[in-house]
Amino acid sequence: MEHKVIGFTGTQRGMTSSQRQQFEMLFNQLHIEAAGEIEFHHGDCIGADEDAHNIVAANTDGYGIWLHPPMNDKKRAWCRAYHVLPIKDYMNRNHDIVEACDILIACPKGMTEELRSGTWATIRYARILHKRVQILWPCKNC
Repeated sequence: MEHKVIGFTGTQRGMTSSQRQQFEMLFNQLHIEAAGEIEFHHGDCIGADEDAHNIVAANTDGYGIWLHPPMNDKKRAWCRAYHVLPIKDYMNRNHDIVEACDILIACPKGMTEELRSGTWATIRYARILHKRVQILWPCKNC
């Protein structure tokens, strides 16, 4: 039994059905490994953050969810959680998510790395900090 802190980053377009399946399987595996002792940190944005939040909330009591809300209310999902951290700009809140986590789960919109992408910038930062990164690609057999 080991406490796990999971960070999440993903596209504002939302998860594909393949990413949802992969996320649910991975989250359930990590949840079992940690005997339920998890924290789940995400950026409270529309799209993949909200998709992941809903999966985690449906499979837990929701207490372990930590929100790192963005400054831009138009992109905010307004998820409900016990732990809501101060609003920050995108880069700083993404760095906070990475710094808090043991593993970063990422759901990018495409199959290749992009330079002007918050999801990929977060992945690169996690790699710099030698965090475990699990990329869930948008389709299985592309």
